Order: sequence, then C-alpha cells, then structure tokens
Amino acid sequence: MCLVHESVKCPCCQALMQPDVLYAYSSMHGVYVFARCTNHSCEKTFISKYKSTGETLSDGYRPYTFSSIVRDAGVETKTFSEIISNISPSFVRIYNQAYTAQQLSLSDICGVGYRKAIEFLIKDYIISKLSDEATKEKIKRKQLMQCIEQDIDDAKIKAVAARATWLGNDETHYVRKWEEKDVHALCTLIDLTIHWIESEIESERLLKEMPEPRK
Repeated sequence: MCLVHESVKCPCCQALMQPDVLYAYSSMHGVYVFARCTNHSCEKTFISKYKSTGETLSDGYRPYTFSSIVRDAGVETKTFSEIISNISPSFVRIYNQAYTAQQLSLSDICGVGYRKAIEFLIKDYIISKLSDEATKEKIKRKQLMQCIEQDIDDAKIKAVAARATWLGNDETHYVRKWEEKDVHALCTLIDLTIHWIESEIESERLLKEMPEPRK
C-alpha cells in the first residue's frame, strides 16, 4: 500500500495542506486514514478515505489517492475542569486526540498519545507552582519519572502519576512489563491523577480564603 501525498482540505479549518498520517487501515472498501491537520492554528484530527488507482508500481506497491473525508465518525470530546484546562491546555488537546483514536479502535496508537498527555499534565502542574523561569526550563527538559519523584510533594499525586507513567511507557515499548493492564487501566490512572491534582489545588484555594475561623 502506498498513499499518494497530495493536498487535502481540512474539514475543521478548511486549510489546504498535506495531512500528517497517524494511522492507516486497509479494507475491501478502500484505505481509511486517521490524520492530523498540519495547519498550526488547527492541528485537529480527522478520517479520510483513499481509493486505489488500479495501478501496481514496480516495487509491488499499489498507490492510493485521496477520495473523501469521513464526516460521520461520531467521536466524542472529553471536557475537563477549569482547573485542569488552565494548568495544561496542551494536556487537554493531546488527551482528546488520543481519546479520538481510542474511539476509532486505533488501540495501537491511542496509548502512545495518552503517555504524551501525562507528561504535559505533570510538567505543566509542576511548572504552575514555580516562579523561577530557569527552574521551569529545567522541568521541561527533565525525565518525567524524575519530575514525579523529585518535584511533586503530594503523596497521592506522586503515586498515581508514577503508575500512569509505567503503563504509558508500556504503550511505547516492544515488550510490555504490565501485560495484564491495558489502555483502560491507563485512563483510570490518568483520571485519578487529575482528581488528586484538582483536590490539592481546590483545597489550597479554600484554605487560603479561610485561614482562620470567624468570630
């Protein structure tokens, strides 16, 4: 199978661009491609269909050209709290790209997206508590597990974030260490990480607003 690279109009922003192909699936009806818009102000994902040209290349591959956008995929978008959205809009964007892939049964790639989302959530959470720009830059370049072990004080956030990272790493490696765990367990750990981050931040806000009992 060989996809002919050509410009496609993004169904979300209408920009004419060459999409970034994330995953392709061949069926009797043609080739379905899960792609991302390369317009930097958009970068949303969509599905397109490619059809065979009827030719066979000298190397044995059959070329496929763009046919149409699949507009009725029916995928959902997960909404996050204002706390999480403010801390890490990048996490929200990346998580929903992975969530889209999961809903489309692209199980081999959605876990990789969730792993990337975890890194943005944890690092942006740590950075949100810092004022020194040099320290912020160090966090951006630091290994994720080092950030979790060294830069998070809350024991519950530290514990669930570490385990989310373990399972996220499994999604990127050839050999899995946690064979009995799947992407659903990973999503549960991400949800728990979010819960404890929100609990910590909301608790700090209320304690700051109510430092002493009123007389």
